[in-house]
Amino acid sequence: MEGQDFQYRNLIVWQKAMRFSKAVYALINQFPVAEKYALSDQVRRAAVSVPSNIAEGCGRASNRDYAHFLSIARGSLYETMTQLELAQSLGYIDAIKDIEELASEISRMLTTLMKKYTPLSKS
Repeated sequence: MEGQDFQYRNLIVWQKAMRFSKAVYALINQFPVAEKYALSDQVRRAAVSVPSNIAEGCGRASNRDYAHFLSIARGSLYETMTQLELAQSLGYIDAIKDIEELASEISRMLTTLMKKYTPLSKS
């Protein structure tokens, strides 16, 4: 990897998505042991998918592909938040207000980027 230019690292949205994933991992540590291979595993995969898809889209050859992967990242963000809300309602974790605010910010940033890289459709 030395000498390669991984420009996605410069994206504020990717940096925030990495912070989001780390915060989710911290929350997962509060889950009961019985959830190790159930909900916690699902939450972990969804959270990691957010920065991963931003990075993958950045490495694609076209703007359309990039926008597609940004859309997948946003979907994974929503999936993660839904799972965290379920975990909260089950009493596995406490309030998720801080992580919810970060997720909202990431969602807005992804939407803005998707609009920038989505070609205008011909009607």
